[in-house]
Amino acid sequence: MEFSKIQGTGNDFIIIDNRDGKFDKFCGDFPVDSVVRKVCERRRGVGADGLILIESSEVADFKWRFFNSDGSVAEMCGNGARCASRFAYERGIAPERMRFETLAGIVESEVRGPSVKVRLTPPTDLKLNINAEGLNVHYINTGVPHVVVLVERLDQIDVEKLGRKLRFSEVFSPKGANVNFVEVMLDRIRVRTYERGVEGETLACGTGSVASAIVSSLIFKLKPPVEVEVGMGERLRVYFDGELREVFLEGPTVWVYDGKLREELLGGA
Repeated sequence: MEFSKIQGTGNDFIIIDNRDGKFDKFCGDFPVDSVVRKVCERRRGVGADGLILIESSEVADFKWRFFNSDGSVAEMCGNGARCASRFAYERGIAPERMRFETLAGIVESEVRGPSVKVRLTPPTDLKLNINAEGLNVHYINTGVPHVVVLVERLDQIDVEKLGRKLRFSEVFSPKGANVNFVEVMLDRIRVRTYERGVEGETLACGTGSVASAIVSSLIFKLKPPVEVEVGMGERLRVYFDGELREVFLEGPTVWVYDGKLREELLGGA
């Protein structure tokens, strides 16, 4: 079964054109979530932060099914949306400017070569200065739930330990939340993210970058667009209006390679 590997600022995804249902046929009698885990497993599988299925839509250019690397379904993923947009355009599935269905709603995007700009659904549930696990944090849903923690020295944060603690905090139960640690600089913000569903730190998180940019702007009066530096030093740009009705995420993508999955990978999935 053919697939493509595309990454956006280090956030990597396996993308499959599933308009003919070939992924479901590939899974056979194995549960989809277990197959996703096998394929996304690093070293023993292809390895990725998530898997995206591109499928037909009656109301947009296409719809997607997005899976985290642990097999769970996510409503939205900013960098995944950018990578899926490039895939759909270069495969002739959608035009340069496209609309596609997600569980968070209809998302619009524009492909400009390797750079892709995505218009996200308006954020909801903004809550500033709440207490969680003894820390002052901020909460916002940018398609998926995010906690934002403002810190003075990002490099001194144990993202795995503290991120896991906040991700599973009862304050954000039952679904939990992604956790972003943010250092505000003169010309940008730096962000490290513990991702729900990956259950660890990822090199970048698009919706987390948007959440971090919006919260930082509200607290420190930053003017959009906000430059966001992620794990490998690459940058995303976040645009938004004063009422948070128009929110965009822009950044680079890299089409890493195309490949083919063999059924022996499943091996009792």
